[in-house]
This record gives sequence, C-alpha cells and structure tokens, in this order.
Amino acid sequence: MTFEELNLNTPILRALTELEFINPSPIQAQSVPIVMSGRDVVGIAQTGTGKTFAYLLPILRLLKFSEQKNPRVLILVPTRELVTQVIAEIEKLTKYMTVRVGGIYGGTNINTQKKLVFNGLDILVATPGRLIDLASIGSLKLTSIQKLVIDEVDEMLEQEFRAQLTMILDLLPKKRQNILFSATLTREVEKIFTQFFNNPIKIEIAAHGTPLEKIIQKAYHVPNFVTKLNLLENLLKTDTTMTKVLVFASTIKQADRLFEQLEKKFPEEVGVIHSRNSQNNRFAALEKFASGKSMVLIATDVAARGLDISDVTHVINFDTPDISGDYIHRIGRTGRAGKIGAAITFINKIEEEYFDAIEELMKIKIPIEKLPKEIEVSKVFSEFEKPITTGKNYLKAVAKKKTVDVVQEKKLKNQKINLGGSHKKNPPKTKTRNRGVERNRAKKRNG
Repeated sequence: MTFEELNLNTPILRALTELEFINPSPIQAQSVPIVMSGRDVVGIAQTGTGKTFAYLLPILRLLKFSEQKNPRVLILVPTRELVTQVIAEIEKLTKYMTVRVGGIYGGTNINTQKKLVFNGLDILVATPGRLIDLASIGSLKLTSIQKLVIDEVDEMLEQEFRAQLTMILDLLPKKRQNILFSATLTREVEKIFTQFFNNPIKIEIAAHGTPLEKIIQKAYHVPNFVTKLNLLENLLKTDTTMTKVLVFASTIKQADRLFEQLEKKFPEEVGVIHSRNSQNNRFAALEKFASGKSMVLIATDVAARGLDISDVTHVINFDTPDISGDYIHRIGRTGRAGKIGAAITFINKIEEEYFDAIEELMKIKIPIEKLPKEIEVSKVFSEFEKPITTGKNYLKAVAKKKTVDVVQEKKLKNQKINLGGSHKKNPPKTKTRNRGVERNRAKKRNG
C-alpha cells in the first residue's frame, strides 16, 4: 500500500513525497481510514512504528480552514520534548497547508504562552499541567475542541497524570472524537478508554511483550556501578559501530553521576537529559545528539519517552529497568526505518530478577556475553548494589538473646513481693544490735 491509497489530499502527499515517505507503516495503514471515519480509536503499537503520523495524517486531511481563535484539535503528551517533536512533525506535513499550531508546557514563561493561545490556534499540543494552568485562569478556551489525541498515555499514567487527565476530559465538549495511542496496553489505559471513550475501535499491531525485529539484543553480568562504567568506556572505545549511543539510567542521580564520569573520558561527546535539567540544557543536549555532534546521550525513562531520534545505533541499559515494559520502550529507540540496531543490558545481582521478568515478557532468552578480559572488576558496592546475603547471622542471634536476658533480669528486679507490712520490710537495726550486746554481757556475768 502507498499513501496515495489512503485518500490523503495533494498538499499532504506532496509533503510526504519530499520527506521520501512512500509506504505507510501497519499502524498508519490501519489507523488513517478509521480516524477519518470519525470513530473513537485506541491504537496500540510499539515505539518507532509511526504512531505520530498515524493520527496526524487523518486529522490534517479533515482539518478545514478557519479564523476562529480557540483550538479545534488538542494533542496531549507527557513531556515538553514530545511537545516540540509533535509540532515539528506537524510543520513537516503542513508545508503546503495553512495551519496554526502551537505548544504549551511547563518550565517556561507562561505569559509567552498566553499570547500564543490568544493569537489563535487550530492545533494545540500540550502537557497536562500547563494546559490546566492556562484553562483555569481563563486564557485558554477548550469549548471548540473537536478531536482529542492522548499520545503516550501509558507514560502519563505512570507519572500519575490520571487526576489531571480526568480534569481535562471534564473540561472538553461531550461531543468530540477521542484518539488514544500507546505503546503498551495496561489496565490503567483500559480504564481510561472504557470510562471516557464512545465504543472505540482498538487497533493492536504488536502485542505487548513481542520483541522488536532488527534489534540485536545481548547482556552482561556486571556487579556494580564502577565495573559497569569500565565496561561502557571499553565498548565506546573499541566498538567502531557505536556512533550514536543512547544510555538509560534508572534515576536522575544515577544519570548525573554517569555523565560526570563519562564526560572526563569523552569530553564534548556526552550529553544528559532528565526532568531536573533546565529547558535550554535539555533542548541543547537533544539537538547536539540528534545532529551527530555528540556520540552519547544519557537519559532517564521519563525524559526519553516518545523521543524520535533517527539513526540511534545502540541502546545501552546501564541499569536494568525494574518494569519490564520499559525495556520495550528503551530498545525501541534503535533499529528504526529498516535499519539494524543493538541493545545491550548491564545486570547486577539485584537486577537479575528484573532481567528474568523481561525475558518472560518477551518470551525469548537474551544471550549473556562474557566480560572482556581487560575489564577491571571493582569490589566497591553502593548500598543499592550490595547483594543480599543469605544464611544464619550468628552475631545477630547472640545479640538478640542477650537483649532478652537483660529484659527478663530487669523484670525480676522490679518485681514487687508482699512482705506482710511496712515494719517487716524495714526491721529496726537497733534491735538486732541490742540482742548481741545483751548476750555478751550475760557471758561476762556468768563467768
């Protein structure tokens, strides 16, 4: 199938041709006709399968010119980076159309965004928090929304956006088309479309847990942070195919710690993004990595969700994710557009159970590689990396018994015994001494 068979108009087809897009992906081929029919849609497809175009193409095809100020299409996404990315995709597709599009998100001047909304928009791309901010002060009217898109909804629910989503859905007109896209189908996602959607059509291209094709997966058993760092440095230096490497860390603290160490060995070649970075620093790091000016980008799961960065050669899980579905999201950043990608996972002792769950979810066994001989294995463990020891702790047992004995001894010492009266408790000391003196005097008298 080609895009021409999807009943798209000439301006969109012209833009697609210039982008060198000829054949729609499976999610696009199935979603476009249904979205254009006006039905509510739930699309489930893995990262990198073209979900963004799957909802943008039919929306833009049906969007008519209007001079009204209030937006008619609302697209909700979880992160500010995804806001800018979706806007960039819209701008590519509307090169030969007149469409007013804008994005609002937290961490930047709200007054600038007030002006943007006031000037009038056809399509608004927003994060939930900032959308509620502008709507609550009356700067943004949602009464004209005809189509609602919730993209990466599983990530929103993981970030506890459910209350905000519910509030936004209550602010929207009852009569609207709902379009939901997600990489995974969880119970929370099902609750959303069951409660708020009108008999939606579900399109599921790949079942949750199906391994992505064209991604070579392997793993290493690595005991701690220092050894993981040594292995990562070795791979970056010796593997010439690692030209664009996305490294995932489990926490913001871990990401910063890794960045600090790697930057010393690879100056100007490493960037980092997470939610505590300033907006300018995040965009700068992304742009540098996307353009190929830096080789490594370190990210947390939240910061990297939904990012579409082309030509990522390797994804490295510096920390094995404790949620199996996050592994699917991570490795989906490579192996795109028909290219071969690679995913490498570092596993410490505590993370072994996470790795087992990933294999069970994907129904495959991921090969375990031996550490290169030149890798120095550190014996330094952080509190979160120390293996849990098993067996009897004799020192602890002795301490516990001693504590019990002391308690029992204290109880006995404080125990009250009825001695029959106060005069028996404290007998006069003089009485005992007088008897002794009298006996001595009697002996002298008797000779």
